Amino acid sequence: MTPVFRCVLILVSFCTLFGIVKKVRNAKIQIENTIFWIIFGFLLLLLSIFPQIASFAADILGIYSTTNFIFLFIIFVLLIHQFLVSVKCSQLENKIDELVQELAVDKKIDKEK
Repeated sequence: MTPVFRCVLILVSFCTLFGIVKKVRNAKIQIENTIFWIIFGFLLLLLSIFPQIASFAADILGIYSTTNFIFLFIIFVLLIHQFLVSVKCSQLENKIDELVQELAVDKKIDKEK
């Protein structure tokens, strides 16, 4: 891993962590939602400070270079996160549908009285 790429990873990690802490302080994001981003930022920081971890994992998985492993790792983690967000969004849409139906029934009952 080149020193420039390591510096970029460290910078991105710190910016991610700083941005999350700022959003939590301004109450613009729930703490439950920040756990993923904090862990993600620390993992990036860990991989950039100790590139031997990424090199070891790349060797085990048969990936040619450490940089390719890091990009693959980031893509994989973000895909998992996106899937979990989609599941949560679907659950919320179902709850909204149920609430709208309950509200419509309640209004209909109130009109009949």
